[in-house]
Amino acid sequence: MTMDPTNRNTALASALVEELARCGVRRAVVCPGSRSTPLALALLRESAIETATIVDERSGGFFALGAAQATGQPVAIACTSGTAAANLHPAVCEASEAGVPLVVLTSDRPPELRGVGAGQTIDQVKLYGSAVRWFCEMGTHDADDAGLLHFRGSACRAYAAALGDPRPGPVHLNLSWRDPLGPEPHPEDVSATSALALEGRDELPLTGVYPPAASLATDEVAAVAADLAEAPRGLIVAGRQPDPDLAPALAELAAATGYPILAEPTSQVRCGPHDRGAVVWAYDAIARVRPASLAPELVLRFGDLPTSKPLRQWLASLESCAQLVVDPTGSWNEPTRTAGLVLRAAPAPLGRELARALADRPPGSSDPTWRESWMRAQNAAASEIEAELSAIHEPTEPGIHLALASAYAGGELVYTASSMPVRDQESFLPASGSDVRFLANRGANGIDGLVSSAIGAAAASGRAAWLILGDLALHHDSNGLAALRHSRAPVRILVINNDGGGIFEFLPQAGQVSREEFEAVFGTPLGLDTRHLAALHGVEYHALTELSHLAGLPRDRHLIAEIRVDRQANVAVHRAVWESAAQAIRIAIDAPR
Repeated sequence: MTMDPTNRNTALASALVEELARCGVRRAVVCPGSRSTPLALALLRESAIETATIVDERSGGFFALGAAQATGQPVAIACTSGTAAANLHPAVCEASEAGVPLVVLTSDRPPELRGVGAGQTIDQVKLYGSAVRWFCEMGTHDADDAGLLHFRGSACRAYAAALGDPRPGPVHLNLSWRDPLGPEPHPEDVSATSALALEGRDELPLTGVYPPAASLATDEVAAVAADLAEAPRGLIVAGRQPDPDLAPALAELAAATGYPILAEPTSQVRCGPHDRGAVVWAYDAIARVRPASLAPELVLRFGDLPTSKPLRQWLASLESCAQLVVDPTGSWNEPTRTAGLVLRAAPAPLGRELARALADRPPGSSDPTWRESWMRAQNAAASEIEAELSAIHEPTEPGIHLALASAYAGGELVYTASSMPVRDQESFLPASGSDVRFLANRGANGIDGLVSSAIGAAAASGRAAWLILGDLALHHDSNGLAALRHSRAPVRILVINNDGGGIFEFLPQAGQVSREEFEAVFGTPLGLDTRHLAALHGVEYHALTELSHLAGLPRDRHLIAEIRVDRQANVAVHRAVWESAAQAIRIAIDAPR
C-alpha cells in the first residue's frame, strides 16, 4: 500500500506500516478496539503483511510470539488503549528473555485525555519497563513532512531494534490518536509536500540497518582452538537455540575435537539428518550419577544452558573445568557464574571455523577413550530407560516422549510446554534422524500462552505442528484455541492430563504438608473435561489409552488428543527409571574395555 491521505491519522498510520513492510515485516496480529482503528486498517490493507485478528490481547501477543520464534523475523502486534496493552505484557516478557523479535504497537489516548478520568486509559508510557529493547512515545503529530518522516523513521528503528541491535527482542511504540479515528475524509490535514515524507524510498525502507556481525578475529579463533586442543576431555553442550544450521557445524566440531555433544531437543541438534554419532541424549541420567571418569576438563556451550537441573548442578560444581560460552548477542546467559570466557560470535560459523582450525593438529592429540566412555554411558542409560518404560503397560509421562519419537515426521514442528513436558522431553526423547524443529517458551519459562504460541508458529512456518502440554497449561490459554482458524497447517494438541500441577509432586513440599493442603496450594486439580472444550471450539477430539495410538493420529487436520496419567504414580516411575539407568551407567563405565 501507499500512504493513505484520507486524513492525518490514516496518513501517519499507513506511513508507519508501509515502512514496516519495506523493512521486512510479513506478519501482524491485530486485537480489535476503537482507539487502534488507524493502525488496524493500515495493517489490514497492507498487501505485503498477512494480518490475523485475535480477539484476546493475551492470546494475540503469544500468537505473535510463536510466529516470530518460528520465522526469526519481527512480527507486529497492535492493540487499543488501556488494559488491552497490559494484557500483552506476559508475551513481551517472554520475548525479551528469549530474544524473540516483536514490534508492539499500542494505541493510546492523546495527552489531554490522560489522567482526567477518560475511559479505557491507563499510563502506557514505558508500560513494559526494561522488557523492551526500545520504547518510543510517538507523540501527536500533524501529517506534515516532519510528522510523516518521524513515523517512517521510527518504524525503521523499531524493526532494526527488534531484529537485533545487537540482541533481538520486543520494541514498543505507543501511538496517540485524536479523533477522527475512522477514515473520515479530511485531506486538508495532510500538509506534507516532500516526496520522501509522502512516499519514502520506493521499495526500500527509509533507513536500512545492517545488523552487527558477531565474529572472532582469526587470531582469536586460533586461541580458542588451541584451548580445545589442549583439553582432550571436553564436552560440547547445546541448549535452546533456533538455528538449524548449527547441527551440522557442531557435528564437524565434534569430529575434530573428539568431544561428545550433550544436545537438548530445542538446540535443533538432537534430531535431524546431520551426523549424530557424537550426540548424547541421556545426559540427564548421567549427570545424576556424576561419574568422576566422565567429568570434563573443558565445556564449550552453544545456546542456553540446558533445562536439566542435574546437568546444571554438575557443571557448576566443576571448579577446575574451563567453561566457554558462545553468546553472539550479549545476553549474558550464564547462570552457573563459572564461565571463564564468553565468545561474541555467530554459533554455526564459529563451530565450522574451530573445526577447520583443529583439522591440522597432530594425530593422537585427542583422547579416543573419552568419547567412547561417554557413549558407553549414553547407550547403557538409553537402553535401560527404553526397557523400563516399555515394560510399563499403562501410559506414563516419560513414556509419552519415548513414543512420540516414532510419531514425529520430518518437517514437523514441536512446541513443548514448560514445567514437566519440556523436562521429560529433554530426559526421554531419543535422538533420531527426523528433521523436526523444537520450540518452547523457555525465556521466562511460563506455561501461559502455549496454545496461542504453537498456533502462531504453525501459521507462520506452514509446518504441521505438535503442541505438548499439560491440563493446567491448556487451561491457562484455552481461549487460544480460537486462533486455529488462522493456521492452514494442522496443529495436533496433545494434552497430558494429570489433573493438576504434576511438577509440584517432585518438590520437598509434597512430603512436608498434608495432602489436603498440598492439593489446595500446589496440586490444584481442575476436573475439567477436555472433550467439552474441544467441542466448544469445533476441534476433533481423541481420548488415547495406549501410547501406540499416537503414531496413528490424523496428520491432516487440527485435533486435541488427551492422555490421562496419575500424578503421584508419575513420581515413582521417574525414580525407578533413574535408579535403573544409574546402575546401568555405573556398570558401563566400570566395565573393562
